[in-house]
Amino acid sequence: MTAKLKAAGNVLGRAPEQLTLEERSVLAGRWMALPIYTPEKLPLRKILAIGSTPADCARQLAAHGLDPSRFEFVLLR
Repeated sequence: MTAKLKAAGNVLGRAPEQLTLEERSVLAGRWMALPIYTPEKLPLRKILAIGSTPADCARQLAAHGLDPSRFEFVLLR
């Protein structure tokens, strides 16, 4: 993992809309895990995992005791 990518690790827990242009640039091509939106939840969602593949994100979520099936995986462009 590059130093820039490590520095971008502070995106966990933030909404994707709050990412800076530099953070988006560093994370381009990575996947992020976001809770699936439901009307019962607020529309603001937080990034809970970042990885090279959706499976990598799912492993991170499972390691934190979260059910990966309750998340969507989005490619950062």
